[in-house]
Amino acid sequence: MRLSVTLTFACVLSAAPLVAQEGGRGLVPVSNNAVAAGRVGGDWWVFTALGVDSTRRWSGITRRAAAWSSATREWRALPDVPGDQGRLAATAQVVRGRWFIFGGYTVDSLGGERSLPSVDVFDPRTGRWSRGRDIPVPVDDAVSGVYRDSLVYLVSGWHDTDNVRDVQVYDAVLDAWSVGTPIPGPGVFGHSGELAGATIVYVDGAVRQSGDVKYRLHSQVWIGTINSARPTEIAWRAGPAHPGPSLYRAAVGRCGGRIIFAGGTGNPYNYNGIGYDGQPSSPLATVLAFETRTSRWQALPPMPVATMDHRALAVVGDTGWVVGGMRAGQRVSGTMVPVALSDCRS
Repeated sequence: MRLSVTLTFACVLSAAPLVAQEGGRGLVPVSNNAVAAGRVGGDWWVFTALGVDSTRRWSGITRRAAAWSSATREWRALPDVPGDQGRLAATAQVVRGRWFIFGGYTVDSLGGERSLPSVDVFDPRTGRWSRGRDIPVPVDDAVSGVYRDSLVYLVSGWHDTDNVRDVQVYDAVLDAWSVGTPIPGPGVFGHSGELAGATIVYVDGAVRQSGDVKYRLHSQVWIGTINSARPTEIAWRAGPAHPGPSLYRAAVGRCGGRIIFAGGTGNPYNYNGIGYDGQPSSPLATVLAFETRTSRWQALPPMPVATMDHRALAVVGDTGWVVGGMRAGQRVSGTMVPVALSDCRS
């Protein structure tokens, strides 16, 4: 099956200033999906998989996958992600031309949730899935980032019944895991972050609390510097507070030495978009940039539409793309929202 799309990325790949409209028709509406972008050979690729459809019910959690490439300039359906069930809250990265999807969780008809150890690997050159070595501590709703196009860092997240403080480091070349320096703050899920150069940055996230409302957002900014000689060693320090409200499930991507945070919400929620406080969560249009060289925040022009329920911002050339997610009123989106950036290739 082939999915056509009316929006091309030609403007993204040129050196001219970006003039783009919201688009992406041809994508199946999906939220809480695993998104990644990167180069495969000489072409740009954007991948999306898993997540929940417009029903926002356990029965709508999917295994579907799709990809866009600059060679074809259209979206195509890929083989479904392996497994018996769809899953939510996985994180994904492109490493050396292959697409890696880490973890996530399943939901059964009774509402039972289980974190999975899965590492699913898609090779666009063969069109086939393979399996990587399982995550030692299965997690979902984790932050991930890539160091030197070989090591993937999984930072904190949820494991079955509670948050963990683990930093788990996957060598995509050797298909092997090692243990990184744990985060210094509390374990969180739904936090937002990325890795640029040797710097990991993550912000906020949900923590458990006592009382009728089980989870609340915990305001925090942490910066980790990877030891180049011993990459499992991370020197963590507190960073400056970011502008605006605390963030839950923003779309985050790397633009040169900056880490870009787009959208999200200030009210943590379950996968149906309803907050743990019983109130519908409202998406944000906010775009923030953290400059890793100076440790400074900058507020960028907002997105043309507010959106939430993300993990990754697909950065292609000098533009970020928010793929799918939820709009106001918990409407699941089948479109993409552009985030105009600059100097991402420097």
